[in-house]
Amino acid sequence: MTDPNPAHGAAPRATHVCASSACDCGLTRRDMLRLSALAGAAVAAPFLSAGDAMAQGFKGDDQPVKIGYLPITDATPLLIAHARGLFDKEGLRAEAPRMFRSWAQIVEAFVAGQVNVIHLLTPATLWVRYGSKFPAKIAAWNHINGSALTVLPEIGRLSDLGGKTVAVPFWYSIHNVLLQDMLRAEGLSAVTKGAGAGGGVGPKEVNLVVLAPAEMVSALAARSIAGFIVAEPFNAAAEIAGVGKVLRFSGDVWKDHACCVTFLAERDIAEKPEWAQRVTHAIVKAQLWTRDNRLDAARLLSNAGERRYTPHPPQTLAKVLAATDYASYEASGVVRHKGWSQRRIDFQPYPFASYTEQLVRAVQGTRVEGENAFLRALDPKFVARDLVDDRFVRKAIEAVGGPQVFGVAPDYQRRETIAV
Repeated sequence: MTDPNPAHGAAPRATHVCASSACDCGLTRRDMLRLSALAGAAVAAPFLSAGDAMAQGFKGDDQPVKIGYLPITDATPLLIAHARGLFDKEGLRAEAPRMFRSWAQIVEAFVAGQVNVIHLLTPATLWVRYGSKFPAKIAAWNHINGSALTVLPEIGRLSDLGGKTVAVPFWYSIHNVLLQDMLRAEGLSAVTKGAGAGGGVGPKEVNLVVLAPAEMVSALAARSIAGFIVAEPFNAAAEIAGVGKVLRFSGDVWKDHACCVTFLAERDIAEKPEWAQRVTHAIVKAQLWTRDNRLDAARLLSNAGERRYTPHPPQTLAKVLAATDYASYEASGVVRHKGWSQRRIDFQPYPFASYTEQLVRAVQGTRVEGENAFLRALDPKFVARDLVDDRFVRKAIEAVGGPQVFGVAPDYQRRETIAV
């Protein structure tokens, strides 16, 4: 089945930025003002020049790989490629990956040229390229699925969220998109009244706030929010701590969706295509290795691993990557679509045009913060051609055995399946 709500009109302007002006959340007011300054080619030019200066003296493959990431499982391919020396095997020099706490921070560092290979929320790529007018492209998907809506233990169904507050990691995120789709299906309205709204939230309203992923579990434990929707392993961490339960997996709403993608500056793609190809080769090989070595991947990424890429213990990451308990979610009814044969998170690098087109339509019907007039002008088919450069990932996939090794059709086509 296809999306029952392909478009809901232009997104209304929201008013809330953050639960606290002082918090280190997904997008603070200071972040919004700073990043809004990137809009317009004339203003972005100094940042482009800064990026050029950072790369000065490096030609082609001499440019180091500078990874920027958040400590979530969406970053797995980038981190595994580094941990296993796959960039080195491609003839590249990779610096130690740099961890960020928020999406705003990682975008700013990317635009300034401090990092040149990042994973980014797929809807956020629309904001960067068309809202902030920074020339960058999706080179590959990082993963499929890998997110969930987690709620307080007493929340039994989606309708129970009426009158309560739920956190999202970023306005331009698949989490925000899917949450609002689910709320609409239950006859609930998404509002942005701030963390202290209290009784100001109506019984048919759900108050959305932005929080950094790392703050969500503690906020749920403190009961300052009734739930959150975010990437793993924070859903698993809430389950293990006993402070929350998964109400719905995002991959059970939009089958095999891409939350995060590999994002490269268009300058690097145009001027250093061999570098971009080798980076993509390493990321695709990392995904293939992870599919067959899930427990080893969990240990490599954990706080028990040699490089401690994330602060998460091995058992939390294993709960996500190995998904040994997934059958129990099907039995309990948390997973509604058993025939989708999904995993809690999986890895497939090809960026389907059908997904990009549907994503544009979905974001255009989603309530997002800040100046979003650019969304109305986006044509889905144009964006699928303009935002994505699949030349490198196709070549990388063919080099490891072809699309069939990732369960992708030989013609690299698929139909989007959404069932809210």
